[in-house]
Amino acid sequence: MDRRSRLQERPGCRWHKIGHRGDLWGRPMPSSLFLTFFLTSADAIDHDWWQTALIYQIYPRSFKDSNGDGIGDLNGITEKLPYLKETGVDAIWMSPIFLSPMRDFGYDITDYREIAPEYGNMDHFQLLMRTAKKLGIRVILDFVPNHTSNESDWFLRSVRREPGYEDYYVWADGIPDPNKPGVQKPPSNWVSNFRGSAWQYSEERGQYYLHQFAIGQPDLNYREPRVHEEIKQVLRFWLDQGVSGFRVDAINMLFEARPEDFGGRYPDEPRTGIPGSSPDDYNYLKHIYTRNLKETYDVVYSWREILDEFTKMHGEHKLMMTEAYADVSDLVKYYGNGNIDGAVPFNFAFLGDIHNTSNAYDIKLVIDKWMTYMPSGKTANWVNGNHDQSRLASRHGSDRVDAMNMLALMLPGIAITYQGEELGMTDGYVSWQDTRDPQACDTDPQHYALSSRDPERTPYHWDASEHAGFSKTTGLTWLPLADNYLTLNLAKQLSGRTHYTFYKDLATIRKKPAARYGDLETKAISESILVVNRLLPGSPGIVGIVNLSDRDVVVNLSSLRLLPEKMAVVATGVDCSLDKGMPLSKANLPISAHCAVVFETLTNCC
Repeated sequence: MDRRSRLQERPGCRWHKIGHRGDLWGRPMPSSLFLTFFLTSADAIDHDWWQTALIYQIYPRSFKDSNGDGIGDLNGITEKLPYLKETGVDAIWMSPIFLSPMRDFGYDITDYREIAPEYGNMDHFQLLMRTAKKLGIRVILDFVPNHTSNESDWFLRSVRREPGYEDYYVWADGIPDPNKPGVQKPPSNWVSNFRGSAWQYSEERGQYYLHQFAIGQPDLNYREPRVHEEIKQVLRFWLDQGVSGFRVDAINMLFEARPEDFGGRYPDEPRTGIPGSSPDDYNYLKHIYTRNLKETYDVVYSWREILDEFTKMHGEHKLMMTEAYADVSDLVKYYGNGNIDGAVPFNFAFLGDIHNTSNAYDIKLVIDKWMTYMPSGKTANWVNGNHDQSRLASRHGSDRVDAMNMLALMLPGIAITYQGEELGMTDGYVSWQDTRDPQACDTDPQHYALSSRDPERTPYHWDASEHAGFSKTTGLTWLPLADNYLTLNLAKQLSGRTHYTFYKDLATIRKKPAARYGDLETKAISESILVVNRLLPGSPGIVGIVNLSDRDVVVNLSSLRLLPEKMAVVATGVDCSLDKGMPLSKANLPISAHCAVVFETLTNCC
């Protein structure tokens, strides 16, 4: 019998037309029953844990379903925390878990202080926190300050112009359409990330509201002081629960140009001139009035002050990482201004600037660029994937999975791994009928795949059982599984030479002194051979080598004079011929095609 004939149908894009209204936000802030328990960090007082942390991003809907409804949840995450501990993960970052109609799967928040019922409740969250603490794993939450759901109490009050809420969101009158007498058109030509006008008319209020993402995600107005204070209280609420920090979503979109600076109306943005783009496409315009405005940095610095308060109270550094797709010169401003600390801006260079055809010279330049622009004394970070980007193995090919994981974990600073990248999981196929991503649902059956983020969000492959061990549902999982889960899953990679065992070895090596604190030298020996060298006086050196070609090569590192002569293999990727423990000379290192390998010197440097 066809599987679809005996199981319920997935809702697909039609589901996005349905919503539910969460509880109102106007109630008193709940007390923190577990504040005393979380007064210290996962370890003893540790202000530096984050500077070399391995952070694992969990997309809750797709990680582990504990109750058989086909949707991942908090108890599922708690169940799998021992796996993450064994792997060597220092902290987890969970995509949004808050109350939401789930039109954008948690990035449209109804109530910042409530847990979405499909994920569990506050008791489940506190159990996760206690379990993580026992295991020494820190918890970082996804924080979405740019917009809320249009079902939130704040927005409903603002629509009604209730006193104090009138300006919580970005509202504007329409402007006369010169081609249609008596007709009003949106306040400007701004385009949503999800296509079409970024303005939506509210009949009840008689004005347009701004939504830089979906129609159901109205933008908060950060020029309203009350909004600032509300958001700060949200940060304090979760810090009271003991979280170790936040990943801040879409940070560079907090502010828009002020109408008073442009004759009383929002200014139109200029065209990009990109061939093939239409007025409904986000890349049709240069977003000079809706992204990267200077006021954003001061807001981030003010949030850093709150996190610093809790750093002192809880005895651990509270981490803030910001998401923005922007030029590196704009990104590094989030670090601080020289007098005030800020956040760690996500470094997406591995996502946007390195491709499956990039050679060793290209990759070295990408690494060097971030290290050059980063202010002195700050902490780098390296991101190989996330829930918005095609998976590492699909972007680069499976023969570069080990290479990219090695680079992210061997370079100095923070490493961020998206769930499944340690296995080399690939994008799953999701049909138009099964599509859930609103970014794709706003297109059509012919073009949806170009916009859909569903393929990288398919459920985690735990084993080869039904639903890949993700769920025991008798129905369908919220997204279909990737077709290759029978052969590509964690259970098959727990032993032998696999992507996972290599990743786990990298996580162990990452905690060695040279990998944590050593100086960095990157060297492109040739177009296909890249060397990452980490040296710390008084400690064995760590050397990673990547062969990007389909030819075996013998590498001579004699030119690295501070590198001790003798070394041993400590981690080998799936395409390597070398075995762990093999002693070798730096002048004669045989590196097979597509091999990523790590050596440790047998004597101390330097």
